Amino acid sequence: MATYIRLTDYKSSDEKERGFFDPKNRYEAKQKDFEKIPGSPIAYWVSDRVKEIFEKSEKLGEIAEPKGGMSTSDNERFLRYWNEVNYANIAFHFENLIEAKKSNLKWFPYNKGGEFRKWYGNMDYLVNYLNDGLEVKMWVVSNPKDPKTTHWSRRLFNTEYYLKSSISWTLISSSNFGARYFPTGFIFDSNGLSVFIKDSQKKYLLSLLSSKISKYFLKIISSTIAFLSGDIKKIPIFFPKSEATKQQIDQLTQQNIDISKEEWDSRETSWDFKASPLLIENGELRIENGELKIENGKIEDAYERYCEYWREKFNTLHKNEEELNRLFIDIYELQDELTPDVALEDITILKNEAKIVDGKLEFKADEIMKQFISYAVGVMLGRYSLDHEGLHIANMGESIEQANSKFKTQNPTFEADDDNVIPVLEDDYFKDDIASRFVQFVKVTFGEENLSQNLRFIEDALKTTIRKYFLKGFYEDHIKRYKKRPIYWMVSSPKKGFMSLIYMHRYKPDTFARVRNSYLTEYIAKLEAHKETLALTTSSDTASNADKKSANKQMKNIDTKLKEIIEFDRDKMMHFAQNQIEIDLDDGVKVNYCKFKDILYSITGLCK
Repeated sequence: MATYIRLTDYKSSDEKERGFFDPKNRYEAKQKDFEKIPGSPIAYWVSDRVKEIFEKSEKLGEIAEPKGGMSTSDNERFLRYWNEVNYANIAFHFENLIEAKKSNLKWFPYNKGGEFRKWYGNMDYLVNYLNDGLEVKMWVVSNPKDPKTTHWSRRLFNTEYYLKSSISWTLISSSNFGARYFPTGFIFDSNGLSVFIKDSQKKYLLSLLSSKISKYFLKIISSTIAFLSGDIKKIPIFFPKSEATKQQIDQLTQQNIDISKEEWDSRETSWDFKASPLLIENGELRIENGELKIENGKIEDAYERYCEYWREKFNTLHKNEEELNRLFIDIYELQDELTPDVALEDITILKNEAKIVDGKLEFKADEIMKQFISYAVGVMLGRYSLDHEGLHIANMGESIEQANSKFKTQNPTFEADDDNVIPVLEDDYFKDDIASRFVQFVKVTFGEENLSQNLRFIEDALKTTIRKYFLKGFYEDHIKRYKKRPIYWMVSSPKKGFMSLIYMHRYKPDTFARVRNSYLTEYIAKLEAHKETLALTTSSDTASNADKKSANKQMKNIDTKLKEIIEFDRDKMMHFAQNQIEIDLDDGVKVNYCKFKDILYSITGLCK
């Protein structure tokens, strides 16, 4: 019998010293008892009940198959975010590699792990698996940095499980262990480890892996922050004696999946996104006789409905997780070791839209309005339409007319910008000025009666004016939202005297010529004309001294701006307007954006 002192819960040396003399931190254990736990970890602190569980139970690896997946050896070459590429080239919902190969599609949904999230989500990536992954297979055996790989199977593991439905988790986590359901159609990564089990047990296992029980066992099995397949295999499995309990667990699990999926899909970064949640009622985009109508016509009311709806969903998820913990604690008879409590901070939905303050869920009105604005810009540029759910134009070369015809949209509720260029300027110099277009969007979606009130609510949430937000906040938010792979590109002079947005999927080789000829040079002319008008004020006998002083100040500002944008036009913009450059969406945003880095908004760390 050996004596052990456990001080892992203390941080400072003083706390450890006090803990050293505290009797509750002293444990006695037999070396032979460690052998009852797979891997024989020196888990001296565990109770006799836990030792008994490990000794007498089946292990997860006996009823399911945890597997590691692909390592491409060059993710920049083979992976893309789903919104970077032509949507028509994405192979959704395939269930086997034979049919996938026949499709001749290039991009397949890819499970790469991701942040701590439970139940559903982290579906961002695609992998190039055209022709049964021929390109990636050829690369891994020819990669000069990895001469030991003589066959692709040394990097592409467990291909027979590709596209099968699974339960997945992230390999590395510094905080919590979270399992997620993945439907059919995904290839999985070495970081997106997955376990495969028959459908009748899938929900039960997902719930177990998402419970406190698994987290507790994993701390015993492995002391590292890496959750390897071998560790997951060792988790002890008990099934409930009552079929009613099993059904209850399955029901709660399905509800948790449904809530988490709905929340994941409520953002435009999901490929199953429908529309802004503020325009959704009863799960659908509400359109009547070709017009979108929202009850009451007030954004504040739509926001309150959003908060009320998602507060209820959040509370349901929280209640379900605690109930599942209680059920599993009873099944494993671990009442002395664990409680069913779940911290609100550990509920993994609404991380962007809300925060926990004093034990309550508090929504972030600014973020929800920013998401609404982002959707509005998408409608302006043709990525979305108010006349149907989901994507409108997401394939290069597809015109507005073709998209309207495909979706049978003859008279759009809100017209997409005809030339794919939306100016973002300090004043309303153009008919398609972004701030003016947004005001029109609010008018169309929520009506004219409460327009002023709705605009005021948005600006109060943003804590700035709509125009100032577009000038100084919108694009940074867009870069963050799309993880430094923006789908809308901001043409920008160095000091941002001239800016305009274009949509990557509607890019044509003459796009920058249109930006220059229809906007930049026109803007220069408008500024010069404005300057001439101001000059008349300064020389007028009837103008007040205050008016003359203001006019002089404005003229100086215009001179500064003209100098910057004229140099930008001459030194940078003219080149890209004249040399019409092709892009290939398959190359990804990083490659394509950086071709034009001299005229686009600078993104830290994107272009070398």
